[in-house]
Amino acid sequence: MNSNGRSAPGSSPDQARSYHIDNAPHALSPSSDLKSRLEIFSTKIPNVYVAPFCGASAGVASGIVTCPLDVIKTKLQAQGGFRRGGAQEVASGALYRGMIGSGRRIWREDGLRGLYQGLGPMLLGYLPTWAVYLAVYDRSREYFYDETGSWWLSRGYASISAGACSTIVTNPIWVIKTRLMSQSLKQNSEGIRAPWQYKGTWDAARKMYQIEGIRSFYSGLTPALLGLTHVAIQFPLYEYLKMGFTGYGIGEHPDTGSSHWIGISVATFLSKVCASTVTYPHEVLRTRLQTQQRTAPAPSPEEIAFRGGLNHPHDRGRSGGISSSDGMRNRPRYNGMIRTIQTILHEEGWRAFYAGIGTNLFRAIPAAMTTMLTYEYLRKQISSYQHEGMMKLKMQEESQDSI
Repeated sequence: MNSNGRSAPGSSPDQARSYHIDNAPHALSPSSDLKSRLEIFSTKIPNVYVAPFCGASAGVASGIVTCPLDVIKTKLQAQGGFRRGGAQEVASGALYRGMIGSGRRIWREDGLRGLYQGLGPMLLGYLPTWAVYLAVYDRSREYFYDETGSWWLSRGYASISAGACSTIVTNPIWVIKTRLMSQSLKQNSEGIRAPWQYKGTWDAARKMYQIEGIRSFYSGLTPALLGLTHVAIQFPLYEYLKMGFTGYGIGEHPDTGSSHWIGISVATFLSKVCASTVTYPHEVLRTRLQTQQRTAPAPSPEEIAFRGGLNHPHDRGRSGGISSSDGMRNRPRYNGMIRTIQTILHEEGWRAFYAGIGTNLFRAIPAAMTTMLTYEYLRKQISSYQHEGMMKLKMQEESQDSI
């Protein structure tokens, strides 16, 4: 469907010729010629590619807009996992406090560069994440509807299926992004900052693999999959609200008249607030597991707090570790989702599960609105271009037939 207000491809020849005559002066300009080429080219694009392209573009736009807030949120979520000691030391060692205070500290210590740490893997992750998610969701919702006969169940199953596919494919990218965002450019001396220093995406991937092994790239996968409850709430609720406000489902627009962008924005806002508030604790669990090294930290010649340094990795992420100075074996603080929940509750209390939620909502809402508005706009524009291209091709065929 499209919203350009012009006649459908099945319009009469008289209407098509009238459209051609009315727009003939504009066809003479170079910009109009380029647009005509794009419109004709768009008719050759299979519909199966439209949703992935629009989803990837929407994810990139969202990542650029909200990266600084994501950095602040990640630091707030992760800081309790770097402190060594008992519950009292962990609780008293907060370095980042609140959205504004954390932003000021990052700006003071690391500058603008610090606020955009992890932008590379974020964009690299959003491309396949939203491309896979929206493509699978778009294709599977009707299949599940035919199977279940329930609108809500079909959207819920489609959301979970799409989320599982995109999460498994992109989890290594998000681990790298979280590692980069949680680190500080200032040297770790207090014991409450991230114990690593990566130069960039590929440097982080190389060191993580050499020091901690392949398993480190799938840290936090269980709570990430648990987070599928988030999309299972958000997208069915978004589509339901959008249909209530505009009369059209996700990616659909009227053939004539407005696309009701205010209704789309309100639907996005409400669905995101509900989903984020209900499912937020899983994000803290995921961040803690992703930012935990699979070997106990120790200084290295490269100023990287890895056991044995980069050239002498200890056990490449295998459990166990070596004994510390007190004779006790060094083990990861967080070992599995249940153990992580128990540890956080014991050391920091239930409030830790909502650390950074204010920043998360402040970030998640504009991120979701940027994503969905970009996605809906691109779907509308491509549909409009395809419609115009079909009209032009039809007029060309009629012109050739009349000769």
